[in-house]
Amino acid sequence: MIMKRKPNLAVVGATGLVGSTFLNVLEERDFPFENLYLMASAKSAGKIVAFRGKDYRVEELTEHSFDKPIDIALFSAGGGTSEKFSPIAAANGAVVVDNSSAWRMDVDVPLVVPEVNPEAIAQRKKGIIANPNCSTIQAMVALKPIYDKYGIKRIIYSTYQAVSGSGLKGIRDLEEGLKGNDLKAAYPHPIAGNCLPHIDVFLDNGYTKEEMKMIDETHKILGDARIAVTATTVRVPVFHSHSESINVELEKAFDVEEVKKLLANAPGLVLVDNPANDEYPLARETAGRDEVFIGRVRRDFSVENGLNLWVVADNIRKGAATNAVQIAEKLLDALV
Repeated sequence: MIMKRKPNLAVVGATGLVGSTFLNVLEERDFPFENLYLMASAKSAGKIVAFRGKDYRVEELTEHSFDKPIDIALFSAGGGTSEKFSPIAAANGAVVVDNSSAWRMDVDVPLVVPEVNPEAIAQRKKGIIANPNCSTIQAMVALKPIYDKYGIKRIIYSTYQAVSGSGLKGIRDLEEGLKGNDLKAAYPHPIAGNCLPHIDVFLDNGYTKEEMKMIDETHKILGDARIAVTATTVRVPVFHSHSESINVELEKAFDVEEVKKLLANAPGLVLVDNPANDEYPLARETAGRDEVFIGRVRRDFSVENGLNLWVVADNIRKGAATNAVQIAEKLLDALV
């Protein structure tokens, strides 16, 4: 269906790290809109944000913010805010694309990575679409072509996650720590010089909430609860881009070179795999990019049909803002 008009767009949490990146990505991708509304907490209300040569005043998010006609609302203001305001926005006719964890496992809310399961967008019974966890998004882009061709029996995630995943507090902790000032605003221990196997809270089963997010979201996005999944997530002293070691046990035999060709041609993926020249995905080189980078593709000889992957992506862009904008782009043709 061809849209008859440009959508009215809202960005909720517009002054935060992800919210400001929403705006950067919207500008870069020339996202069409008729009216743009920037919303945030009372603390940020009144700030002026320049976008596409025009100044926009940030308004306070309230129960009446969606009384005006809004077609698409990009939310990145935290789970509590989303739980309260996403249903209000949806009830007033907006399609919400939410970056928090509030709605991800709701059976009536699709959890979407556009390169992986775009068809799920149509299943938005509540008018809400959830953005997956940043570490899950990049893993799904890498694993979907492998899953489709070979099937997957088991996944072992080991993540090395940048401090920007904790927002501006995490960045400041590392900046100050590198100067010798050990702040603990974002983490229970100084992050500079440390690797912290502790992202989000610990649960009764011994896993962290972040680890369980990756497990549960993998099952939901791929639509296959039979896959055995385990995860260890680690915060590392890197500013931007999450790195992941992913070990998978496939259902079918494979040829490594065929897998590399498959990955090189998959949407959203860039293969960087030339160990002879020390070429593999690096956090510093992927920061600011929208693609997911994959390398170190090799057979795991310890198990039948085992495969090792190294996956790196900018966690604020593809892991949050870009993925949400890509979902919004998919929504455009459905708007009339």
